[in-house]
Amino acid sequence: QVHVVESGGGSVQAGASLRLSCAASGRTSSDYAMGWFRQAPGKEREFVVAISRSGGTTYYANSAKGRFTISRDNAKNTVFLQMNSLKPEDTAVYYCAADLDLVSVIHYAARKDYWGQGTQVTVSS
Repeated sequence: QVHVVESGGGSVQAGASLRLSCAASGRTSSDYAMGWFRQAPGKEREFVVAISRSGGTTYYANSAKGRFTISRDNAKNTVFLQMNSLKPEDTAVYYCAADLDLVSVIHYAARKDYWGQGTQVTVSS
Protein backbone atom coordinates (compact mmCIF):
# COMPACT_ATOMS: atom_id res chain seq x y z
CA GLN A 1 0.00 0.00 0.00
CA VAL A 2 1.33 3.39 -0.97
CA HIS A 3 0.51 6.10 1.55
CA VAL A 4 0.10 9.64 0.29
CA VAL A 5 0.21 13.09 1.86
CA GLU A 6 -1.17 16.01 -0.10
CA SER A 7 -0.15 19.63 0.42
CA GLY A 8 -0.06 23.00 -1.28
CA GLY A 9 -3.70 24.02 -1.19
CA GLY A 10 -4.91 27.44 -0.22
CA SER A 11 -7.35 30.27 -0.80
CA VAL A 12 -6.80 32.32 -3.93
CA GLN A 13 -8.58 34.68 -6.28
CA ALA A 14 -9.90 33.54 -9.63
CA GLY A 15 -7.14 33.53 -12.23
CA ALA A 16 -4.41 32.69 -9.74
CA SER A 17 -2.20 29.60 -9.67
CA LEU A 18 -1.44 26.93 -7.12
CA ARG A 19 0.93 23.99 -7.09
CA LEU A 20 -0.14 20.91 -5.19
CA SER A 21 2.24 18.22 -4.04
CA CYS A 22 1.68 14.58 -3.19
CA ALA A 23 4.39 12.79 -1.24
CA ALA A 24 4.18 9.02 -1.48
CA SER A 25 5.64 6.57 1.01
CA GLY A 26 5.49 2.88 1.79
CA ARG A 27 6.51 1.72 -1.65
CA THR A 28 8.63 3.22 -4.39
CA SER A 29 6.37 5.65 -6.18
CA SER A 30 7.86 4.76 -9.57
CA ASP A 31 6.15 1.38 -9.20
CA TYR A 32 2.80 3.15 -9.46
CA ALA A 33 0.86 5.39 -11.74
CA MET A 34 -0.42 8.40 -9.82
CA GLY A 35 -3.28 10.81 -10.14
CA TRP A 36 -5.36 13.57 -8.66
CA PHE A 37 -9.01 13.65 -7.76
CA ARG A 38 -11.15 16.36 -6.23
CA GLN A 39 -14.35 16.58 -4.24
CA ALA A 40 -16.42 19.73 -4.07
CA PRO A 41 -18.99 20.26 -1.29
CA GLY A 42 -22.08 18.18 -1.91
CA LYS A 43 -20.57 16.43 -4.92
CA GLU A 44 -18.95 13.09 -5.57
CA ARG A 45 -15.23 12.75 -5.87
CA GLU A 46 -14.14 13.19 -9.48
CA PHE A 47 -11.07 12.32 -11.49
CA VAL A 48 -8.84 15.21 -12.52
CA VAL A 49 -5.63 13.86 -14.05
CA ALA A 50 -3.32 10.83 -14.03
CA ILE A 51 0.31 10.19 -14.90
CA SER A 52 2.07 6.95 -15.78
CA ARG A 53 4.88 5.39 -13.78
CA SER A 54 7.57 6.96 -15.92
CA GLY A 55 5.76 10.25 -16.34
CA GLY A 56 5.69 9.80 -20.09
CA THR A 57 1.93 9.49 -20.40
CA THR A 58 -0.74 11.68 -18.88
CA TYR A 59 -4.51 11.76 -19.05
CA TYR A 60 -6.63 14.78 -18.18
CA ALA A 61 -10.29 15.23 -17.45
CA ASN A 62 -11.86 17.84 -19.74
CA SER A 63 -12.15 20.25 -16.82
CA ALA A 64 -8.37 20.19 -16.35
CA LYS A 65 -7.16 20.31 -19.93
CA GLY A 66 -5.20 23.42 -20.82
CA ARG A 67 -5.06 24.75 -17.24
CA PHE A 68 -3.63 21.96 -15.10
CA THR A 69 -0.33 20.13 -15.52
CA ILE A 70 0.67 16.98 -13.70
CA SER A 71 4.30 15.98 -13.26
CA ARG A 72 6.30 13.67 -11.05
CA ASP A 73 9.74 13.39 -9.52
CA ASN A 74 10.34 9.71 -8.87
CA ALA A 75 13.62 10.42 -7.09
CA LYS A 76 11.61 12.33 -4.49
CA ASN A 77 8.53 10.07 -4.57
CA THR A 78 6.45 13.15 -5.28
CA VAL A 79 3.74 14.06 -7.76
CA PHE A 80 2.80 17.65 -8.53
CA LEU A 81 -0.28 19.36 -9.88
CA GLN A 82 0.28 22.82 -11.30
CA MET A 83 -3.05 24.62 -11.54
CA ASN A 84 -3.26 27.84 -13.51
CA SER A 85 -6.13 30.18 -14.31
CA LEU A 86 -8.09 28.85 -11.37
CA LYS A 87 -11.86 29.26 -11.37
CA PRO A 88 -14.38 29.24 -8.51
CA GLU A 89 -15.62 25.89 -9.78
CA ASP A 90 -12.18 24.44 -9.02
CA THR A 91 -12.94 24.84 -5.33
CA ALA A 92 -12.67 21.41 -3.75
CA VAL A 93 -10.58 19.14 -1.59
CA TYR A 94 -7.90 17.64 -3.81
CA TYR A 95 -6.74 14.07 -3.25
CA CYS A 96 -3.85 12.05 -4.60
CA ALA A 97 -4.10 8.40 -5.60
CA ALA A 98 -1.69 5.63 -6.59
CA ASP A 99 -2.37 2.42 -8.47
CA LEU A 100 -0.62 -0.07 -10.70
CA ASP A 101 -1.34 1.58 -14.04
CA LEU A 102 -2.92 4.61 -15.66
CA VAL A 103 -6.32 3.05 -16.26
CA SER A 104 -6.50 1.82 -12.68
CA VAL A 105 -5.80 5.32 -11.40
CA ILE A 106 -8.48 6.83 -13.61
CA HIS A 107 -11.03 4.45 -12.10
CA TYR A 108 -9.52 4.52 -8.60
CA ALA A 109 -12.48 6.24 -6.92
CA ALA A 110 -14.81 3.42 -7.93
CA ARG A 111 -12.41 0.68 -6.82
CA LYS A 112 -10.49 1.75 -3.75
CA ASP A 113 -11.22 3.12 -0.29
CA TYR A 114 -7.84 4.50 0.74
CA TRP A 115 -7.39 8.26 0.48
CA GLY A 116 -5.01 10.72 2.04
CA GLN A 117 -6.24 13.66 4.05
CA GLY A 118 -6.46 15.85 0.97
CA THR A 119 -5.66 19.52 0.57
CA GLN A 120 -8.28 22.26 0.35
CA VAL A 121 -8.34 24.59 -2.64
CA THR A 122 -10.67 27.56 -2.44
CA VAL A 123 -11.04 29.94 -5.37
CA SER A 124 -13.02 33.13 -4.91
CA SER A 125 -14.41 35.28 -7.69
